[in-house]
Amino acid sequence: MTVQRDKRGESRDLEINPIFSREPVRVPRYALPDQGMEPDTAYQVVHDELMLDGNARQNLATFVSTWAEPQARRLMAECAEKNMIDKDEYPQTAELENRCVHMLARLWHAEDARHATGCSTTGSSEAAMLGGLALKRRWQHKRRAEGRPADRPNLVMGINVQICWEKFADYFEVEPRYVPMEGDRYHLTPDKAVELCDENTIGVVAVLGSTFDGSYEPVSGIAAALDDLESRTGLDIPVHVDGASGGMIAPFLDPDLTWDFRLPRVASINTSGHKYGLVMPGVGWALWRDRDALPDDLVFHVNYLGGDMPTFALNFSRPGAQVVAQYYNFLRLGFDGYRRVQRTCRDVATRLAAEIAGLGPFELITDGGELPVFAFRMRDGIDTFSVFDVSAALRERGWLVPAYTFPEHRTDLAALRVVVRNGFSHDLADLLLEDLRRALPRLREQHGPHRDADDAGGFAHGAETKNPRRPGRH
Repeated sequence: MTVQRDKRGESRDLEINPIFSREPVRVPRYALPDQGMEPDTAYQVVHDELMLDGNARQNLATFVSTWAEPQARRLMAECAEKNMIDKDEYPQTAELENRCVHMLARLWHAEDARHATGCSTTGSSEAAMLGGLALKRRWQHKRRAEGRPADRPNLVMGINVQICWEKFADYFEVEPRYVPMEGDRYHLTPDKAVELCDENTIGVVAVLGSTFDGSYEPVSGIAAALDDLESRTGLDIPVHVDGASGGMIAPFLDPDLTWDFRLPRVASINTSGHKYGLVMPGVGWALWRDRDALPDDLVFHVNYLGGDMPTFALNFSRPGAQVVAQYYNFLRLGFDGYRRVQRTCRDVATRLAAEIAGLGPFELITDGGELPVFAFRMRDGIDTFSVFDVSAALRERGWLVPAYTFPEHRTDLAALRVVVRNGFSHDLADLLLEDLRRALPRLREQHGPHRDADDAGGFAHGAETKNPRRPGRH
C-alpha cells in the first residue's frame, strides 16, 4: 500500500487500532488473551454466556431490587464513572448523599434531623458492620474510662440474623451470643435477649424483617426489657436496628409501629437502599441517633485532593450512581409513592400466600403481613415430596424460590420463602401459582421425596445456618 505524505514527509493517513477478523476466534476462559478482539465480538461472547443466568424478575429468593425506571437507569449510566469518595471533585453527588441521610433521619424520627449523622455504604451488610463497630467502640471507651477491662465484648442477637453479623463478630473480635429458635419462636424476643446480656454486652441487634420468614422482631419490647434491666442492674445496653428491609417498609405501611429513633435506646439503624429502597444494587445506609452515638475516633478526616473529607466506611472508592438513583427515587416517589409501591408489594404477598395455603399441601409460617415476604412448609402427612422438590419443580419454569432448613434447635423445619419486590405484579403471581398447580399432580405421584437439603443450592439469601459454636478469639 502506498502511503500519501505531505511536503514535510509526514503521513496524511489516520492511524487506527487494527481490526481483527471475527471468525474464527478462540477465546481462553481462564487466561488473558494474547490479543484483543472487536468490541462486538467481546460483547457477544459475554452476552451469550450470561444467557445461562436466571431471569432476575423471576428471582423470588433475593431481596435486592431487580427493576428500575428507565430514567433511573439513565442517571446511573451518567454517573457510573463518578467516584463517590471524591467529594471535592463531585461535590453535588456528595450533596445528594447528604440530602438522602437527612431524608432518612426524618423518616426514622431522629430528634434533630438537621444534624443527622450517617453515610451511604455499598449495602446493608457494610452499614450493619459500621453500626456494630460504633457499638464496640462506645463500650470500650466507657469501660476504659471506668478503669475496667475492655477485651471481651459480646453482641446479643437472634440466630436468624443475616450472615453479615456473623462476619462482623468474627472479623472484629466480638463474641456473638445467639438466641436460638425454639418451638414456634423464630426470632429474638425481649426476655431471651435480656437473658444473654451482661457487663460485656456492647449492644443488642433487633431485626426489622427476618430473612427466614419476613417477620418483625419486637424492637420496642426489646428496648423496654433493656430499660428494665438498666433500672435493676445499671447496665446501659443500646440497640442497633437491622432494618435492611423493614427500614423502608415500616415507615410507610406501619406508621404506628415504634421501632426507630423514637425509642431512646435505639442508637443506630441500617437499611439497604437496593432492597425496599428500590435502587439497583448496591447502596446501603447507616444512621446514628446523634453524634454521641458515633465515636469521633472512628471518623477519619482525610486531606484528599485539597480538601478535608470526613469518612467512615469499610470501602473507599465506589461509584456514585446508586446514591444518585436513591435521591432520584426519593424525589420521584415521595412519601405517598413509596407507600403505594410498598402497599402493592404487601398486597401481592398476602394474596399469594393465601392462595398457596389454599392449595392443600402447604402450611404458612408467615403470611406477608409485615415484610412482603412469606414462608411456608409442607403440611403434616405430606410424604411424597419435599419443599426441595417443590423448589426444583418451580425452577424448571424459571422461578427461583429457595428451600432451606431453619437453624439449630429447629433444623427439623424445612421451608420455602417468597420475596415480593417492586416489579413482581399480581399477574406474575398468578403465573407462579399456575406453574405450582401444574407441578403438584406430578409431585403427588412420587413414591417419596427426591430431594433434600443437600440439593437446595446456595440461594437462601440470608437464611443461612449460623455456627453458634464458631471458635472465637476470647
